[in-house]
Amino acid sequence: MRTATLGPAQRAESLASMAERELDVLVVGAGVVGAGTALDAVTRGLSTGLVEARDWASGTSSRSSKLIHGGLRYLEMLDFALVREALKERGLLLERLAPHLVKPVPFLYPLQHKGWERLYAGSGVAMYDAMSMARGHGRGLPMHRHLTRSHALRVAPCLKKDALVGALQYYDAQMDDARYVTNLVRTAVAYGAKAANRARVTSFLREGERVVGAKVQDVEGGGEYEIRAKQVVNATGVWTDDTQAMVGERGQFHVRASKGIHLVVPRDRIHSTTGLILRTEKSVLFVIPWGRHWIVGTTDTDWDLDKAHPAASSADIDYLLEHVNSVLSVPLTRDDVQGVYAGLRPLLAGESDATSKLSREHTVAHPVPGLVVVAGGKYTTYRVMAKDAVDAAVHGLDMRVAECVTEDVPLLGAEGYRALWNARARTAARTGLHVVRVEHLLNRYGTMTEEILALIAEDPSLGEPLVAADDYLRAEIVYAASHEGARHLDDVLTRRTRISIETFDRGARSARDAAELMAPVLGWDKDQIEREVEHYQKRVEAERESQRQLDDLTADAARLGAPDIVPL
Repeated sequence: MRTATLGPAQRAESLASMAERELDVLVVGAGVVGAGTALDAVTRGLSTGLVEARDWASGTSSRSSKLIHGGLRYLEMLDFALVREALKERGLLLERLAPHLVKPVPFLYPLQHKGWERLYAGSGVAMYDAMSMARGHGRGLPMHRHLTRSHALRVAPCLKKDALVGALQYYDAQMDDARYVTNLVRTAVAYGAKAANRARVTSFLREGERVVGAKVQDVEGGGEYEIRAKQVVNATGVWTDDTQAMVGERGQFHVRASKGIHLVVPRDRIHSTTGLILRTEKSVLFVIPWGRHWIVGTTDTDWDLDKAHPAASSADIDYLLEHVNSVLSVPLTRDDVQGVYAGLRPLLAGESDATSKLSREHTVAHPVPGLVVVAGGKYTTYRVMAKDAVDAAVHGLDMRVAECVTEDVPLLGAEGYRALWNARARTAARTGLHVVRVEHLLNRYGTMTEEILALIAEDPSLGEPLVAADDYLRAEIVYAASHEGARHLDDVLTRRTRISIETFDRGARSARDAAELMAPVLGWDKDQIEREVEHYQKRVEAERESQRQLDDLTADAARLGAPDIVPL
């Protein structure tokens, strides 16, 4: 099938088109659930629109632990249904829907007590594997194994000898969460959905009690559109309550935000061939392989401050360093931290005050006619959440609608990926790129890699790495603006690539080169290039300042010292 281009012209056309005629479904919010809902709706034959106030995945869906997992710790909570559902989705993503984006990742669980702990933890991991195989989607991952202490230390020499008496090793999966959402949006658009980012819903259109659409402001162009739809789906995550307030309804449930922060450190700082999973007094701590880096996370604390830019405080960073250093033979220091990011989990409020005990289940509600709300859940089960949201919307449509088909709809770049992967050496020889570069592109774009290679063939300078960010080619920056809907420098350095957390300067030295590459695509003049670079530098400094603060209040105030977006 053809791919979809999310450039400036397509964005303008989408906004105009959505306002021209009534849609069957309008989805508000383009995180993973909103993007998945748009794909589900359009592949059932429904005319579908998707609007996002900021950038694709700019909230929770770009700031996760980047894991696709069944939720091993939910077995301990006896939440078998959630684990079973998530394991099925993990298998689908690995094997069928997105093999170019979702990859296996090994984890080592150190055992600290002889006898009973190996039996207890081992039975849990065995059940995890068995549940995965029982769903018919576990063949893509190796089974768990028991390790002696000496074997575990060969696999993970970074561990203190007295930090374990043995270990278990098992497999889950990971992906680049923001890239996955961008791909999801493009797939929906390829099937006929209309999508626009930087398009903010300012109010809902009403006819009596019924919601019949939304007023949408073009944040960049300044225009306002009335987009009418038979059903509107609110998929705004931690902003759910705010969006609900626009219809004057308290809502049938409340969404609380839990902050989780992550540290990114260079790969050579932790000597291990496997990821780690460690227990803390409140939750679990992951050390996750991430290319030439490790991601260390996460925390789990209540957050009721700015939702757009949750801030990591000095206390948050110290908490993670203290816990990971308790098992490392060579401790990490602040100087080892390349990047820090904070995200908010949208949790359905329950009776417990502890966010770690709030539900990771999702809920779908129909608070007023014409409006569906979907909230809660976890990244791995986004497709199920989307299906349930569209099922609820279909109840309000006076027409026969097909059942969900997304279980059999691969994302763009998936079809033919394995064949291209097998031919990567030939592709390298044909293009003159190193085979490692070709592998990098295939694992980010799948078969759409050919579109990147076409840009390089037209302008060989795009085959060079970006200034001060050797992992990324200059062509990827151009492609982000021309094909992936990037509107600002921040979109590219923070979400289309991960330069903002993968370099010690947080992307500051790459900013000008990237802005100059984006400028011809987006029609920027020299003044706009300067504004984009200045804005990004201020954002980096505001984040650094927030991470020097002792608590959430002062960290939040420091982070808000930088403006949100650059006006055009």
